[in-house]
Amino acid sequence: MSKKEKLKKTLVEQILDKAKISYEDVLLDPLDRTQLPKDISRADIYKTLALIGDKTGPVVGILPISHHLSEKKLAKISANKKVSMIPQKDLQKTTGYIHGANNPVGIWQTKKFPIFIDKIALDKEFIIVSAGELGRLLKINPQELAIFVQAKFHDLSETDLIV
Repeated sequence: MSKKEKLKKTLVEQILDKAKISYEDVLLDPLDRTQLPKDISRADIYKTLALIGDKTGPVVGILPISHHLSEKKLAKISANKKVSMIPQKDLQKTTGYIHGANNPVGIWQTKKFPIFIDKIALDKEFIIVSAGELGRLLKINPQELAIFVQAKFHDLSETDLIV
């Protein structure tokens, strides 16, 4: 890739570089974001969901895209009676990111919201999360990520998987 074609690092990548946390870039085709690189499966991709707790305010849940978030479980572990998704119109104002670009590193660095990662990630060598821009992802070790953003691992998923 020539200098001209080289992609500028996202703010999230710059934060990770400064903290000396290893990661790999994963780029998706902007026209077909369903096409994954050969070494990555859908089970490796995790979504970063921003919710509002009735007692604590914003909380973040990270789980595989193939799973449904259990709001009941997240409420309980985050010391809330109830949590609900932040309305899309308020998402950027609350987290600093648009829908599809939420990421734990950027949210933690700027907002310090409590972050919870589904415990299924503990069995993974790496997970894929957003790099803060649509079509830009990061392949990162879940334990390193959790330490950096002070996240806790818990069971966040509904019992039924999305197929």
